[in-house]
Amino acid sequence: MENTALLGTWKMISWTREVVATGEIADAMGANPVGYIAYHADGRMMATVFRRDRGKPMASAPTDKEKIGLFDTMLAYCAAYTLEDGKVIHHVEGAWNPIWEMDLVRPFMLDGDELLISDAPGIDPRTGEAVIFRLRFRKV
Repeated sequence: MENTALLGTWKMISWTREVVATGEIADAMGANPVGYIAYHADGRMMATVFRRDRGKPMASAPTDKEKIGLFDTMLAYCAAYTLEDGKVIHHVEGAWNPIWEMDLVRPFMLDGDELLISDAPGIDPRTGEAVIFRLRFRKV
């Protein structure tokens, strides 16, 4: 598959996580998250996701407690990417959580104007649990 198949901006429809140990499935960032992933022709990509129901700070400068809540309700990173046998590999260079600055292997499928990143193993950054992520996007 050529890089052109993924090019563009994709709006998140859903993001679920399945806990490997128990099989429990839940929304990774709450119902109806706000998220985008963009793939560019120069081999670069970026992703951002926010809980739709995130709290707002009481003032323009969030307290330390509010900052923790804001951090825990978002994800953002930028990376180079490569394609390999039905997988897109994000070579993360900068992330909201530096532990994600590694290669993230993401099996994917395209179905019309939808992108499904499925069966992507990982560690949930909020809980430390081994999980399988399933993300669905629609082309913008």
